[in-house]
Amino acid sequence: MRLGLALGYWGAGPDPAAAERVAAAEDLGFDSIWTAEAYGSDALTPLAWLGARTSRVRLGTSVVQMSARTPTATAMAALTLDHLSGGRMVLGIGASGPQVVEGWYGQPYPKPLARTREYVQILRSAFARERVEFAGEHYAIPHPGGAGLGKPLRPTVHPLRTDLPILLAAEGPKNVALAAEIADGWQPLFYAPRHDAFYRDCLTEGFARSGARRTADDFEVVCMVQVVVDEDVDAAADRIRPMLALYIGGMGAKGVNFHYDVFARMGYEDECARIQESYLAGRKDEAAAAVPLSMVEQIALVGPRGKIAEELDSWRNSLVTTMVVGGGRAELEVVAELVG
Repeated sequence: MRLGLALGYWGAGPDPAAAERVAAAEDLGFDSIWTAEAYGSDALTPLAWLGARTSRVRLGTSVVQMSARTPTATAMAALTLDHLSGGRMVLGIGASGPQVVEGWYGQPYPKPLARTREYVQILRSAFARERVEFAGEHYAIPHPGGAGLGKPLRPTVHPLRTDLPILLAAEGPKNVALAAEIADGWQPLFYAPRHDAFYRDCLTEGFARSGARRTADDFEVVCMVQVVVDEDVDAAADRIRPMLALYIGGMGAKGVNFHYDVFARMGYEDECARIQESYLAGRKDEAAAAVPLSMVEQIALVGPRGKIAEELDSWRNSLVTTMVVGGGRAELEVVAELVG
């Protein structure tokens, strides 16, 4: 199991310690660094800025939101960054959710699986430096209307790698299976080793489909895992609870929240309902307090060093091939020592 550094997306502004954390991760032998985007900072600019200070680590997006850019614009960015980094770019993409897609990007959300399939096909065509011509339900290149002067084009840039890896962020079983079918890897957001069998079944379904790109042997699973080292387990969990309350309670509408669904499938349906009710009513502290310790421990590593060492075994034996660590320098050093 390799290690990555989670840089995430910005809150009100950039993390002043980001450059220091990136340098520490590379010094500690981490394999990769990963940026994200929601509806504030974008994923690509910080990745290029911070990646320029590195020489070895892979540079990944976790994730680029598909509705933020046309497929060809995403392909241009990936090709550019792959050249600038000497072939270290890993393109993680995701459909996001209706709240962001329609509320921020002003794009329609329905049929996300079909849109993802088309998006990836166009990316592959651009990475292969083919003339991009596509007539789908969601994307049409060249545009079929307008001035009527569009013609199929291919990138002027000669790709450094025509097989630049595409990873797919997915939470629902159908989307996880799609990742196994069309992508080079899967990026879960909230993954629990205790439910490993469920996700293995989803991936197996995708690998079995005609034309599947990969097999279980050469497929990446890149998972963010928050790590908090503290002698007080509950105090450590308190640093994770507000984030879980946000995602379960507020990242999506009532009845259409994929993060909520992940934890409900783990057996926390009643807890999720309480968290969401409190969060949507504006009682955020109450929502965070409703997150049980066991829920935090499903998807994060919290507590004393010895406890984290014991619990790492379940991650080593899971589907995860790269653990993307969220935490400060102390957490990076502990995990590097324990995994290395």
